[in-house]
Amino acid sequence: MAKGASLSGFPEWLPEERVVEQQAIDTLRRIFELNGFLGIETRAVEQGSSLLKKGETSKEIYLLSRLQEVGQEHDTPVEDRLGLHFDLTVPLSRYVVENAGALTFPFKRWQIQKVWRGERPQEGRFREFVQADIDVVGNAELPEHYEVELPLVMVNAMESLRAFGLPKATVHANNRKLSEGFYRGIGLTDIEGVLREIDKLDKIGADEVTKLLVETCGATAKQAEACLRLAELSASTGAELESRFNALSKQCGIDKTSEAFALAQQGLSTLAMIVDESAKIRPGSVIADLKIARGLDYYTGSVYETFLDGAASLGSICSGGRYDNLASQGNRKYPGVGLSIGLSRLVSYMLHGAHAQASRISPASVLVAVWNEESRGESNRIARELRSRGISTDVAPKAAKLGKQIRYADHLGIPYVWFPASDDAEESVKNIVTGEQLAAQAVSWTPDSVYAQQTVRVDSDKR
Repeated sequence: MAKGASLSGFPEWLPEERVVEQQAIDTLRRIFELNGFLGIETRAVEQGSSLLKKGETSKEIYLLSRLQEVGQEHDTPVEDRLGLHFDLTVPLSRYVVENAGALTFPFKRWQIQKVWRGERPQEGRFREFVQADIDVVGNAELPEHYEVELPLVMVNAMESLRAFGLPKATVHANNRKLSEGFYRGIGLTDIEGVLREIDKLDKIGADEVTKLLVETCGATAKQAEACLRLAELSASTGAELESRFNALSKQCGIDKTSEAFALAQQGLSTLAMIVDESAKIRPGSVIADLKIARGLDYYTGSVYETFLDGAASLGSICSGGRYDNLASQGNRKYPGVGLSIGLSRLVSYMLHGAHAQASRISPASVLVAVWNEESRGESNRIARELRSRGISTDVAPKAAKLGKQIRYADHLGIPYVWFPASDDAEESVKNIVTGEQLAAQAVSWTPDSVYAQQTVRVDSDKR
């Protein structure tokens, strides 16, 4: 990152790093639109009443104050104040309700935008960062097949980003109905509390989670042990999942005739379907992992976390789930399912873990030299001609010695230097990478495709 980026948690990329980020964004957008998702952008601020009821992340919200209000914020209830959005799902729910009459349902949208979250900054975790989301929102109903489609779209997106040095990605899925039914079946009542504590397993470990389940959720030691045993279950097929879950339920004494067990079976059926249907399309890309909980309260069914092979320290890089009650207007509900990539965290990994690099800093593939300031007009004319044909072109900033102009192009990674005609030489262009120089005319010359565009490469020697 830029050396001046000293405000902790607020990254600023150098120009060549920004190229990597921008090309990652372009890649994701291409994949999302290839799958029929529509692009939108929502405002950066939402009402406090919307933000503060959405789960544990609420305490990390940045509320806004005008300078003349500083010190007097307590005069306005928090619910009536504005805050920066901490994710893109809450704004989407508001957007859908406000624009329902103008939208076609199911509404499939992609959104790549900055969000703000007041968590502790650390490697790969920021307070200001870019998220890349896809969601499908229905009107009154939403078929379960979208709970298969969306994780597979994200797997496709992750595969496209492997050119940036990312390892293979695997989606870990669970279902909240399964977890809730199990927790109720063993006698627990603070379901949201248990889900929030289980969500911390990878961060603080089993011993600390056990302590929290007992101290904050009212669990006995035996109930806490059962919760951890459920979290240990994973499976790559629906049959395997059903067998293991039913065996654990029997061992824990859950009544198979109870409403709790029926709820768990409903979630189990959906999760088994997701695993099996995903395997038909992309074998091994989605597995059942019953420790996945997601800390946000608005999830009601399937939940997902995505991990990169060999990058455990990075944690989940893409998460989401099904939400049935987040967006509503009167008796009308707009159920949805979505996933979100923490793009800034991924870009940080690409740059420093995978050593992804831009092929050049400048987007220009040609620098037009300037013999002297009196002839700059001719250099500008050549540049305009090249640009009119879609060739990114810059003009030398000074009529310096030719060697300095070539070095300027080299520092920016510009592969071609164009020499306007002079008294003793015809117009020509030089590839300063290969050293080849040829006579050329701006109305017809085309750069070699290898050098035409900025690209991202992975420096394998540094990995």
